[in-house]
Amino acid sequence: MAANSDLPSLGAGLLEEPQLTAALKTLEIAVRRKLDGVLQGEHLGLIPGPGSEPGEARPYQPGDDIRRMEWSVTARTTQPHVRQMVADRELETWLVVDASASLDFGTVNCTKRELAVAAAAAIVHLTSGGGNRHGAIVVTGDQVVRVPARAGRVHAQQVLTTIATTTRGAPGVRGDLDAGIEALRRPQRRHGLAVVISDFLGPITWERSLRAIAAHHDLLAVEVLDPRDVELPPIGEVRLADAESGEVREVTITDRLRHDFSVAAQAHQDKVARTVRTCGGPVLSLRTDRDWLTDVVKFVGRRRRAAGVR
Repeated sequence: MAANSDLPSLGAGLLEEPQLTAALKTLEIAVRRKLDGVLQGEHLGLIPGPGSEPGEARPYQPGDDIRRMEWSVTARTTQPHVRQMVADRELETWLVVDASASLDFGTVNCTKRELAVAAAAAIVHLTSGGGNRHGAIVVTGDQVVRVPARAGRVHAQQVLTTIATTTRGAPGVRGDLDAGIEALRRPQRRHGLAVVISDFLGPITWERSLRAIAAHHDLLAVEVLDPRDVELPPIGEVRLADAESGEVREVTITDRLRHDFSVAAQAHQDKVARTVRTCGGPVLSLRTDRDWLTDVVKFVGRRRRAAGVR
C-alpha cells in the first residue's frame, strides 16, 4: 500500500462542512478497516492492570502490598486488612494538539496538520467504546481551544472536527505547546490517557509541564514530521521561510549544509524522544512519506507485547 494512501484531504480552511464531514468519515473507515480485529482492547496497553480505583477491604494475605493496608478496618476487626483495587474501565482520553503554523507544511502525501488529524482519529478509535470519553485541547500560539471530555461517536466526531478546523495563529505568532499542556494540567482531571500530538520543532520549553501531566496520567507523544524537517534536498540556491516567525532567508544548499542540517535535526529528534521518555511516556513517530496506519499498528503491537498483552 502506498504511504498514506488512505488519508483524505482535510484542508481545514478550504473544505465546507459537508465536505469535511465526508473526509472525516472516510478517515474513520480507513482507520477501522486497518485496526479492527487487530488491536482490540486494553486501551493501547497503557491502562493500569491491577486497578486504579479503591474497592472493598479483605483480610491481609502474605505477599500483599503493605501500602494498601486499610488501617481503619484493621483497627475495628483487630485483624490486618488490605484495600482491593478495581480497574477503572471508563477511560478518559485527552488530546493536546499542536495546530501552529509549522503544521501547515507537507511535501509528500499530506500536510503535517492532516497527519495530526489522522493520528487523533486513530487514538480515538483505539480508545472508544465502553463509556470512554474523549476531550481535546488545540493550541495555535495565540489561542487555546478546549473541547470537554464526553462519550459517544457524535462527540468523538466533534473532537476531530475541532482539531481539523482550528486555524493557525496570526502571522508572526509562534506555537506554544507548553500552553496546551498546561491547559490540560489545570484544572486537574481524573486519571486517564494524555496524548500530545505535535512536530515538536523548536525549543523544548514544555518538559516541566509534561512531567507534571505524566505524574497524573498515562502519557503518549505522537510526533508528526515531514522529510524536509529532517533532511534538505540537493537543490542549490533556495529561499526559506519560517512559517511561524515569517522570517525569510536565502541560502545555498551545499553538501556540507545538508549534512549539518541532518545531524542537527536528528539530534533534536533524539532529544525530544529522550525528554518524553524521562517524563514517563513513549513516542509514536509518524511521517508524511510513510504509511501512517502501518506505523500505528506496529507501535501499538510493540506496546502490547511489552505489557504482556496477548
